[in-house]
Amino acid sequence: MSVVTQSEGLHPLKPYKSLENEVLQARIEAVRREFGDRLLILGHHYQQDEVIAHCDLRGDSYQLSQMAAESESCEAIVFCGVHFMAETADLLANRPDKMAARNGVRVPVVLPDMAAGCSMADMAAINQVEAAWEDMGEVIDTSEVIPVTYINSAASLKAFCGRHGGIVCTSSNAAAVLEWAFERGRRVFFFPDQHLGRNTALKMGIGVDQMPVWDPYQLELGGNTEAFLQNSKVILWKGHCSVHQMFRPEHVAQFRQQHPGIKILVHPECPREVNDLADVSGSTGKIIKTVEESPPGTKWAIGTELHLVNRLKQEHPEQEIHFLSPVVCMCATMYRIDLAHLCWSLENLRDGHPVNVIEVEPEVTKWALIALERMLAVR
Repeated sequence: MSVVTQSEGLHPLKPYKSLENEVLQARIEAVRREFGDRLLILGHHYQQDEVIAHCDLRGDSYQLSQMAAESESCEAIVFCGVHFMAETADLLANRPDKMAARNGVRVPVVLPDMAAGCSMADMAAINQVEAAWEDMGEVIDTSEVIPVTYINSAASLKAFCGRHGGIVCTSSNAAAVLEWAFERGRRVFFFPDQHLGRNTALKMGIGVDQMPVWDPYQLELGGNTEAFLQNSKVILWKGHCSVHQMFRPEHVAQFRQQHPGIKILVHPECPREVNDLADVSGSTGKIIKTVEESPPGTKWAIGTELHLVNRLKQEHPEQEIHFLSPVVCMCATMYRIDLAHLCWSLENLRDGHPVNVIEVEPEVTKWALIALERMLAVR
């Protein structure tokens, strides 16, 4: 196991579920006041508004982890996000130099609900990736393959990349990371999100005929021929984000027809067929910045998680903002973190019995940090 979790607390969760929101909100704020700047509550952009209201910092997963790690006063982190995000926070906040500066004292990273996972991250298990690496080594030279994992992945996969000369990427630096990889190898093995890998590689001039998709449930070479793999430039993992997978080309056509002059703004985790039709494609940070910098009266149909789109709509009434899909599409695992879980985890932390502490094992930490440090060095 790459992670140690602790879930036994002084206060059981069940009674919290029956409390009114106003009571939970008051108790959450009481803990925040008691801790002061010794506590950081991190809230990912996809969280519910009622949870975001109690967060000290709001951002994407890597940005939040970086900000928390840079705090000199922080003694505990509660991450309102999903499992891999809490792992990344632990990696950065408790890396060797930080630990040494604190005389070996760890900053505990708490995930309010252990069921808050990520379906995309779960589509690539470390044993599957290791098996794929071994299998593809039968037909291509893996010493010339650079593994690249999206930040939305388990710490064990980041460590795999660290051990094999690879690197981590985010949706905002994926192109720069792929360029870095091609300076060091003939091929890239990109996981777990096929869409981000494909959309990024296409913009670099790599054709789909050089991008086989590795399906871990296909026994023979991930469902590929030897010739396809030998001709490859980017080997994509068959994984996707369940939220961004929902957006379709017909949704784009419908909005363009019904709202003349509307612009389409999507995340590169969307399928190619949607990404190619968009006016702007970019990371969560780029989506937010694009809206913030647009003049009043601009019309947008945005293809990303529902809570974020609704928040942008509320914060920018001077613009016309729509959710790109007619189907309600939110991050269901992120949605699991509610006020009850947040209050429960905070009060257990306050009373000295932290629950759901995410702690990445030392050997995994060592190699995962190497892959992350390579990413930070990319310009």
